Amino acid sequence: MIATTKLYTPALLGLAVELANYPLTDDFPLRAEVRSPVCGSVMAIGLDTGAGGQIIAAGARVTACAVGQAAAAICLAGLSGCNAAAVEAALGDITAWLNGSDQQPAWPGIGALAETRSYSARHGAILLPWRAVQAALSNPEPRG
Repeated sequence: MIATTKLYTPALLGLAVELANYPLTDDFPLRAEVRSPVCGSVMAIGLDTGAGGQIIAAGARVTACAVGQAAAAICLAGLSGCNAAAVEAALGDITAWLNGSDQQPAWPGIGALAETRSYSARHGAILLPWRAVQAALSNPEPRG
């Protein structure tokens, strides 16, 4: 299939720069680093959770194309208050959507990635942030 949509839109590029709002500092007790085997994108993430397991703060370092950076910014912006089950559900919904489901996921801001759905080579970079969050939340030995 030949992609006919423009991949790097001004809106997508604008999202990528929002990563500056989520610096990865040494004080996050939960951490993970995940690499996409498809494109080589890497995301290191740090999380802090409240007593009930809901995410209260996040930071990241992302080495990815602008699509991966935009996806990371969207993921990070919507994390506050989420727990592991919400992240897992979002990952499933986003995966299904990228694979052709007509049901757009409920994750805030995900619609900004709608034009990227026809670029399957970018799907790994899009899913990477949610996979990194999952890995950090499942880390059995929190730092701190």
